[in-house]
Amino acid sequence: MVKSMTGFGRCEVSEGERKMTVEMKSVNHRYLDVAIKMPKKLNYFESAIRSLLKTYIQRGKVDVFITYEDLSESNMALHYNKEIAAEYLKYLNQMAEDFGLEQDVKVGALSRYPEVLVMEEVQDDEEELWKLLEEALKGACGQFVAARVTEGENLKRDLLAKLDELLIHVDYVEERSPQIVAEYRAKLEAKVKELLADTQIEESRIASEVTIFADKICVDEEIVRLRSHIEHTRATLEEKESVGRKLDFIAQEMNREANTILSKANDLEISNHAIELKTGIEKVREQIQNIE
Repeated sequence: MVKSMTGFGRCEVSEGERKMTVEMKSVNHRYLDVAIKMPKKLNYFESAIRSLLKTYIQRGKVDVFITYEDLSESNMALHYNKEIAAEYLKYLNQMAEDFGLEQDVKVGALSRYPEVLVMEEVQDDEEELWKLLEEALKGACGQFVAARVTEGENLKRDLLAKLDELLIHVDYVEERSPQIVAEYRAKLEAKVKELLADTQIEESRIASEVTIFADKICVDEEIVRLRSHIEHTRATLEEKESVGRKLDFIAQEMNREANTILSKANDLEISNHAIELKTGIEKVREQIQNIE
């Protein structure tokens, strides 16, 4: 299954007064690069989040945005710092004794001293919090992968069309190559006859020159390998795993064969088609860069 490396997914999960939202988007990247932005209270789950994402994504630069809201009143609680109150009382008693003063501090007054009574945020139950976060992550990943698959199908169709175009040029080069040898032989014979006039032409010498020329421009092996690479690309597009890196390697091999054909070309038409081959392969490589 071909997947694009660009995608977007979003999921919002609510439970009572709590709400978890996950958004994720990605662009092309050689490897998997995940950047997560989330509230500090969720930092504890970073490792688990990354592990979960790896089950859905193999390649791409992925940005994940997580927000958490808790509108319940139970997330704050009043805390009594007994030790701090004792310290205040201890020094108040010491002051009364040192200066001969009456100790008249009552509970109400002591409770208003700094840090004696404070409002603190109640820690969420980690298991429940992860359950909420996991559900939102899986929902966002599901949308994200679906978007990648849809775009991947478009890429696949475009690549298959480009491969068909490559085969047109390969067919032409394969058909044209023997004609070049025949034309060379005819030109050689005509040139020799012109130079030697009525002198008898040695057929073996002509055959030898033609054979040397044919070997020099022969691209049979390159044509066979190029066809094989094109068919390999088609087969790879049907595989279920991540195929981007594999396709890129095959495209490099195709480009190598096209370069060899161009370097051996001793004919304008073959040169033109070899250039078209290289251009088409480059377009294929550009599209492959978008595949996971």
